[in-house]
Formats: sequence, structure tokens, C-alpha cells
Amino acid sequence: MPATHHKSGTAAARKWSQHVNETSDALDLQPDVFKLKDPKQIARSLKRSAEHSDRRKSDPYRSAMSMLTFYINRAGHNLEAGQRKHLEDAKDELRTLFHRPPARRKTTH
Repeated sequence: MPATHHKSGTAAARKWSQHVNETSDALDLQPDVFKLKDPKQIARSLKRSAEHSDRRKSDPYRSAMSMLTFYINRAGHNLEAGQRKHLEDAKDELRTLFHRPPARRKTTH
């Protein structure tokens, strides 16, 4: 029997993502945090949520970075380039706030 796959835009895929956000040991996030334009604001909000969460299973840095990456990946092509840049920059801000080394940048040959 062949496996069935859901396209990312289907109702089942949206329900899966919503289910993860509502029932996982994720963070309780500020409403619309991922719509903010300021990477520093996004990072500070994620850090605050991670540090105050009773539901997270890993350290605050990992929880905050995971939620940010989860959102970026789930938004996929529907994320406008400008907002994607803000969110990617927020990753760098999170690293700074948590005193982590900067990400290694890909070099072109």
C-alpha cells in the first residue's frame, strides 16, 4: 500500500502544525511575535518566553531557537523575503542574547 503524503497547504497539514503549536512542550509566545519587524524585539520576546516557560524540556536558548526555526520552516515560501530576513536576523540576536558564538556563514567559491 503506497504511503500518502499531504501537501503543505492542505487542511491536514495546517491542522498538524496548529496541533504542534497548541499541544507540544513549546513556549507560550507573545501574540504575533513572528510578525514583528525588529529582530532584537523578536529575540528578546523569544528569550523572555523561553526563560519563563514551565513547559520546555531543553535549555532556554535551544527552546527559543527551535521555535524560531520551526516558524520559518513551516511558513516556507509563504514568508515574504523581508520578514524572512528579520527572522533570520533574530537568530543572530538570540545567539548574542544567550552569549553564543555567531553562526558560521556559508562561503561561495
